Amino acid sequence: MSIFGTNTGFGAGGTGVFGNATTDSHNPMKDVEVTSPPDDSISCLAFSPPTMPGNFLIGGSWANDVRCWEVQDNGQTVPKAQQMHTGPVLDACWSDDGSKVFTASCDKTAKMWDLNSNQAMQIAQHEGPIKSIHWIKAPNYSCIMTGSWDKTLKFWDTRSPNPMMSLQMPERSYCADVVYPMAVVATAERGLIVYQLENQPSEFRRIDSPLKHQHRCVAIFKDKQNKPTGFALGSIEGRVAIHYINPPNPAKDNFTFKCHRSNGTNTTTPQDIYAVNAISFHPVHGTLATVGSDGRFSFWDKDARTKLKTSEQLDQPITACCFNSNGNIFAYASSYDWSKGHEYYNPQKKNYIF
Repeated sequence: MSIFGTNTGFGAGGTGVFGNATTDSHNPMKDVEVTSPPDDSISCLAFSPPTMPGNFLIGGSWANDVRCWEVQDNGQTVPKAQQMHTGPVLDACWSDDGSKVFTASCDKTAKMWDLNSNQAMQIAQHEGPIKSIHWIKAPNYSCIMTGSWDKTLKFWDTRSPNPMMSLQMPERSYCADVVYPMAVVATAERGLIVYQLENQPSEFRRIDSPLKHQHRCVAIFKDKQNKPTGFALGSIEGRVAIHYINPPNPAKDNFTFKCHRSNGTNTTTPQDIYAVNAISFHPVHGTLATVGSDGRFSFWDKDARTKLKTSEQLDQPITACCFNSNGNIFAYASSYDWSKGHEYYNPQKKNYIF
């Protein structure tokens, strides 16, 4: 910033003139701020696939929009384009070639955004808000998978107004992930369903939840051969489960760990427990990042079962995160997640992506 930049001033931020050391709590890690962040809470972030040169970031928000930024090598961001829904955007993903972005919304539709022409068209319809959207690239088909609060999981080939397939779920879809040939959907009432996607999607197995509280986020991880082998599941109770689909020793190999809780290991005082809002696996090292309503992000090694790093605390919850395709950029969004109800909502507070 220039000397006369907006964030110096007399003790307005940073250290005051008289050394009252007011820290800048909205960005305690001093990470690069994305320019022109959304005007309401940020629901999802996704980096462009490895097939694209450069790094592009998309973010969806409760302001009904999805935005695209170019992230330059020095970390600076350039806003590129945006598209609107008529309700909050709950999820977004890229096609494998990076030419299209797919968005899912509370307006019960999903759209396909062609980045070259900057046109968006509706490609899916549900009877309730669409909570998750994923691109599936199989050898014999490509499609979009949408999970909705109408308790269906639908598959669309983007050219037809009707789904290729619709699968009934026991409950509303809360979160999902896809790493071909596996998909996992976590639903309300602690439901967990694994799907196999080869030839055509079908239900593979229903799993008793390893967690006792509401499911919040899920991410598939791969083995050394780059095949999907299990998933990490986060709940609103500050806990993550690591679950292998076919482990040699289920009792030993599957485990849960606590995270996003205050006062650490001190068991004498009551703990503040926060939701795990998102989980993202590093594309190279296989380590995972979790972000929470406590306003922190942490990196973990699931194989060594250790915590690698925890961030300083931001002054707002972290609602979304993702790694870029080669794993050298980590993006996270700071915005209110309504975890403490409307009394803690402050419309004056800006949202940030770092």
